[in-house]
Amino acid sequence: MSESDVERGPMAAAARTAVRQCLELGADESLVVVTDTKREAIGEELYLAGREVSDDVSLVRSPVGEQHGEEPTTAVAAAMAACDAFLAPTSKSISHTNARKEACEAGARGATLPGITPEVFETGLAADYEAIAAECDRMLAKVAGAETVRVTTDLGTDITFRPGDREWRDDTGDIAEPGSFSNLPAGEVFVAPETADGRFVVDGTMDPHGLLDEGHTLTFEVENGQVTSIDDEVMREAFESAAETAGDAAYNLAELGIGTNTGVTDLVGSVLLDEKAAGTVHIAVGDDAGIGGETEAPIHQDGIIRDPTVEVDGEIIDLPEGV
Repeated sequence: MSESDVERGPMAAAARTAVRQCLELGADESLVVVTDTKREAIGEELYLAGREVSDDVSLVRSPVGEQHGEEPTTAVAAAMAACDAFLAPTSKSISHTNARKEACEAGARGATLPGITPEVFETGLAADYEAIAAECDRMLAKVAGAETVRVTTDLGTDITFRPGDREWRDDTGDIAEPGSFSNLPAGEVFVAPETADGRFVVDGTMDPHGLLDEGHTLTFEVENGQVTSIDDEVMREAFESAAETAGDAAYNLAELGIGTNTGVTDLVGSVLLDEKAAGTVHIAVGDDAGIGGETEAPIHQDGIIRDPTVEVDGEIIDLPEGV
């Protein structure tokens, strides 16, 4: 740790990892940091790390969003689309928004850090990103081209996904190429399946609950790629609210992801970090337009599932060792 890291506190090294290792920001490039009042301290650290590399760095403070997947303001969207690189530590995720997607299509590269806390920032950005990339490559080789992926657990999850023609993607934290995008902390392979049927039982982390207590589960029934039943009142209300504007799109089965970050050894209640945990899968409902699907909705909620068994075209695959 350098002398300036000590002066600025323990988040400085994590911020430098994001700016220098993940983004590989150049001295002649522009960086926009999008944050809000609840994540301002992390936003300022990223701004300072960016200023060490480039003179063209802006810190944009946006209102705190009401839910994940909500579009940012017009000014924020314009700033993201006009820069070379962006980092977005915000309370609610803007990963699955048109603003983020259009920024990348315009050539900007960047990462969102939704719900990030100082603890998760420091832990997650201290990971071995070369090891994460290697684990992603290994998992992609197992799932790419699969006709069906079945996930089961002892708690009652039994759901089959059919990716169809949609491509499996990875999130390695390498965002050096124009137009590339990642979550930070990183570490997953994922797909927006064309359809799915069955039941999934969340026993890990899911907002707005956070980390679930032992014995507390959330059960979702799925038919033809749509959630048809939710056994938890809090979750039902969240999706009912989104459905007021998005209709059935709010209930779209949006994503199947497999965690590949072997540095995450415990679930901590942060979806951003917990969905990356090796040895887990996560299933999301809502928007998938930003990850290879066709459904736009003002919500994207991930539920993390512990100790899953994953079958690819009928063959059980080995998951990375982790949680």
